[in-house]
Order: sequence, then C-alpha cells, then structure tokens
Amino acid sequence: MASLTVSSAARSIEKHRRSFSLLFYRAVRDLKPVWMLEDMRTMETFYQEEDASQRIYTPSEALLYAIVHDHQAYAQYLLSRHTDEALAKPGERFCCCPSSAPHLAMAVRYDRRYILGLILQETHRMSSTTCYTKRAGCFHAEDGRTPLHLACELLRPEAVIMLLGNGASPHAQDHSGLTPLDIILEKLRDSKDVNGGERRQCLDNLLMFMPKVHFKMKGALGREPERWGKVLGEDTYKYLAGSTPAPLVLTAMQTVLKQLSPATFPDSLHELPIPSSLKPQGLPVTQRGRQRVV
Repeated sequence: MASLTVSSAARSIEKHRRSFSLLFYRAVRDLKPVWMLEDMRTMETFYQEEDASQRIYTPSEALLYAIVHDHQAYAQYLLSRHTDEALAKPGERFCCCPSSAPHLAMAVRYDRRYILGLILQETHRMSSTTCYTKRAGCFHAEDGRTPLHLACELLRPEAVIMLLGNGASPHAQDHSGLTPLDIILEKLRDSKDVNGGERRQCLDNLLMFMPKVHFKMKGALGREPERWGKVLGEDTYKYLAGSTPAPLVLTAMQTVLKQLSPATFPDSLHELPIPSSLKPQGLPVTQRGRQRVV
C-alpha cells in the first residue's frame, strides 16, 4: 500500500514538473516580459534529474525557444547577459545531433533576421567568431551542412549576406562535397522563374563574397552550355564555367567587400558610398539604433 502511495506521489510530481515546463514554453511563445521568463527559467521544478544543473533551462535552451517564437527582447537579454552560455551547445534533451551551432541554423530556418543579427553581433565578443559561423548547422542534419548551406536551401538572401559578411565560408562542403553555390545552382536549374527571384539573389550575393569559385557542379555546367546559359545568363555562365574572367563590376565589389570588418557588418555595407544597385540584393536592415536590454 505504501509503495502504491509513493508511486502515485512520484507520478503527480512528474506531471507537475512537465506542466511547469509547458508553462515556460507558452510564456516565451506569448512574449511575456523578460524578468518573468528568467524567473521561470531558473526554477528548479522543471526537471526531475537529480543533478541540480539539469533542473533548470540553460540560457542556450531558452535561446532556442526565443528564436522559434521570435521573442527578440528575450533573445537580446540572453545574448547580452549570458553570451557564452546562450551560444553553447544545448543539452541532449533539446538537440541530439553533434552540432555546436544550432542557434544560427534555427534563426535561418525560422527566418528570424533580427535575432540572427544579434547572434552574429555577439559572437564578435568571443574569440572563436569565425569558427562559430563555420560550424555545422544542425536541425538534426547529419549531412554536414552549415547555416550558409541552409540559408541557400531555404532561399534566404538576407541571411546569406549576413552569414557571409560575418565570416561564414562560401567554400564549405557538406558530406556530399556540395558547397552553398552548388545548392543555389540546383535551385536555379529546377526553377521556372525566368528571372530567378530569390534564387538569383542568393547566387549574386554568394558570388560577391567569392573571389575564387570552387564547386562540384562545374562539370555539369560544361556538359549543358545552352541550358545553363539560359538559366544563368551568358556572362555569369561563362564566368562559372571558367571560360571568362569575372565581370569587372563583380571583381570591384569583391575587392570592396573584402575590406569590410565583420565586427561592423552590415552597417559598413549600408554606408558604402556607392549606388544601391551595386550593393548585394536583399541587404539586411542595420542593427544600429536598436536598444540593448539591460
């Protein structure tokens, strides 16, 4: 009889803890004030693990919730007050894949441009900024794709610029040897849009940050010159196929962009004294002027 009572009490406690966990998720979803969320995050009733450190949400796990629900103020608080912890790898209960940069991938996937900018901005305070932007992107992706691969896959030209401007490598390869450029070329090949739309924007943005082009599909371009000439335009096709040098305007922009500091990006891009038509398409909104949460 006593064992049944203990078992019943244990189930009741576990149910209570799960209910509290759901309350925190809903509170972030409903954009509750930061102070309330922090009080809830650090309450030790959420989890049943014996280890006290496992009975609260970590800043990293809370940031994932903030990204999903676009809680900009909470994301800003976590990144400014708990930068290292917020960008650390979340626990296995939240993410079972080995990726160490799920927050970037999550921000790209959900198209949270402002929070993506905050994450990139804060990583410049860390010693491993460039490495962080090159890490595998997660979302349970075991194919080795980076957040830049994901931005190209989901056709996010603004995210492409932000990642490239903050040190992401356009030459990174996934486990199949595909670069972000290969991803975009595949999208363009299958597109019915004559002008390319966002696919073309992503391509143009990539090329501005790629003084040298290396990609797996180069052979495919050579085998179908007529098809790719129509898809890319003759000048771009010949450049990617290696039969002509880069257009002069593209070369000039590549040189200019190389001089911009990632620490001041995208403000430095906005302030370039050149016509807007020459700047990358889908230029991200500047982070300047946003108040920091203290």
